[in-house]
Order: sequence, then C-alpha cells, then structure tokens
Amino acid sequence: MPELPEVETTRRGLAPHLLGRHVARVVLRRPDLRWPIPDAVTARWPGQRIDSVERRAKYLLLGTQAGSALLHLGMSGMLRVLPAEVPPGPHDHVDVLLDSGRVLRFTDPRRFGCLLWQAPGEQHPLLAGLGPEPLSDEFDGELLHRLSRGAVHR
Repeated sequence: MPELPEVETTRRGLAPHLLGRHVARVVLRRPDLRWPIPDAVTARWPGQRIDSVERRAKYLLLGTQAGSALLHLGMSGMLRVLPAEVPPGPHDHVDVLLDSGRVLRFTDPRRFGCLLWQAPGEQHPLLAGLGPEPLSDEFDGELLHRLSRGAVHR
C-alpha cells in the first residue's frame, strides 16, 4: 500500500501536469472501485480547470471550482499522465482526458482505491475524522506532546 511519502511524491509529480489544465472528459471503464464512483465525477468535473493538487493524509484532492475529485490509491493503485492515444490496459479503470492532449490514468489491479467527489465548501466523510496533517506547520513538537498525553487536537 502506498504510504504517505509515496502519495506526497505522487502529488508532487502530478501537479505540474495537472495545474491549470481543463478536464475535457472522464472515461469510466468500471463504475466502481472500492466504492461506486459518484455521478458528480462525470457530471461536474468535465469542463473544469484543475486549480489545486493537494494531499490530505493518503488522499489526493484535485480541486476545481465545481468541487474536488478525491482519490485514494488503495493497495496497488497508481496514477500516470500519458499521451491520450496510449491504449488502456486491463486494470486501467479511469481516464481523465485533459486539454493538453494527455490523460490522467488511474490503474488499480485490486480495486481497493477510490475516486469520489467532494462538493465545494464541504468535507468528505472520509476526511472528516482524520488527525493533524504531519507535514503541516501545525504539526510540531508541542502538538505531538499534547497528543501523546491524550489531549484532543481541534
């Protein structure tokens, strides 16, 4: 399973290829991965400019004005940016075609990953219960000390 450093590396690798790009179309070869892919992914994402590529814990968030795609790589998933003409393989379940002529391809042999949607101003329930972000400025020795003593962080 990709751990937080691998997910952050993935985020940093994807950002230059995605930021400022418009989603031309989303192709779902499976309507579900770990969970059903919400209709909002194909209804709201196309036509949107990707304004942010963020990470929250092991989730990637691709932000637009219409909301954010929420991706988790599961145990064996990966995201690649490829020329759109590269044919999909048997485990390539989602293509996000970009205005650059490239495609963001989500490959997940075990289908433990997910592609979900988060509306603007909302927090997806999968993110709501997460603790402090360990790579943020807020996560310092004082916070770690309080947490180790049972103090709740809000």
